[in-house]
Amino acid sequence: MNRSVAAKGTTPLATLPLDSTAISGIKAEALQVLAKWIQAFNASDIEGIVSLYATDALFIGTGSKEVGTNPEYFRKYFQSLKRDMPRGAQLKSYSTMELSSTVVLISGMDTVSGTKDGATFYRQGRTSFVLAKRDEKWQIVQFHRSAVPD
Repeated sequence: MNRSVAAKGTTPLATLPLDSTAISGIKAEALQVLAKWIQAFNASDIEGIVSLYATDALFIGTGSKEVGTNPEYFRKYFQSLKRDMPRGAQLKSYSTMELSSTVVLISGMDTVSGTKDGATFYRQGRTSFVLAKRDEKWQIVQFHRSAVPD
């Protein structure tokens, strides 16, 4: 049975503690994975990020020229985190939708940052994650991020 239960987040995800009770149920479980993703991004921890994706996930990053479909693609894509450090990501606003008892969609507006030549830069984006619970473990099965148009 597919259920569509939507919720909006007003607190930036980066400020929610991993054990937050502000949201409960499977949406909270999925958001915990996203919070770990943000922590790994902020630490430029490529293996930490890649470990959160299903091995067969679909991936379209801001700079992608094709759909990534395997961990090697994800790993190669995130190598850029080792440049322009320190890096940062924050999900500024988001909505969650429970698609089933094992699938959650999270869409939102984010900001990523880095430092180049001593100056901090910020890039606004639109992002979506689909998380699925497989073998009792939540994993990212689909990711898309694009820049906010001017």
